[in-house]
Amino acid sequence: MKKEVVINRWIEATKEMLKVDPDWNKETLEGLLSQVSKEKVSVPKKIEHIGIAVKSIDEVLPFYVESLKLELKGIEEVPTQKVRVAFLTIGEAKLELLEPISEESPIAQFIEKKGEGIHHVALAVDNINERLNELKNNGVRLIHDSPVPGAAGALVAFLHPKSASGVLYEFCEKK
Repeated sequence: MKKEVVINRWIEATKEMLKVDPDWNKETLEGLLSQVSKEKVSVPKKIEHIGIAVKSIDEVLPFYVESLKLELKGIEEVPTQKVRVAFLTIGEAKLELLEPISEESPIAQFIEKKGEGIHHVALAVDNINERLNELKNNGVRLIHDSPVPGAAGALVAFLHPKSASGVLYEFCEKK
């Protein structure tokens, strides 16, 4: 079991013990609780977006805008990732259509191996460096040890899918 899960469960169990018998070792439990609460790990805030690999944004965009009635917020090129990205909103989250602009793009390689479709799930975090360090310390395999520039001015880093049951997760910190 991962450290943050154990810590969070311990905090909740300690709170419950204090409710049942508030006088039982109250000073000891409250002291431990305040100490551990300071170490409570950060958690992702929300699903920032779902990345969808496509061969051509121009070809698939009518489906998303006209059929699904999603709002197109913009299109930009991200040279560091060798992709063109279309941003579509749905509630608080976004869909990002990812079109490779180079054969060396990770998206081009993904489409070559698996075809078009869901590429990754991005989770919004407040402090990406802190989160990456926590993951490394817990033995989670990362693709990026430190953040890289992503779309819309965000800092991003990917976890290796072998550490997440085959799902590619991205952490995303917006400035």
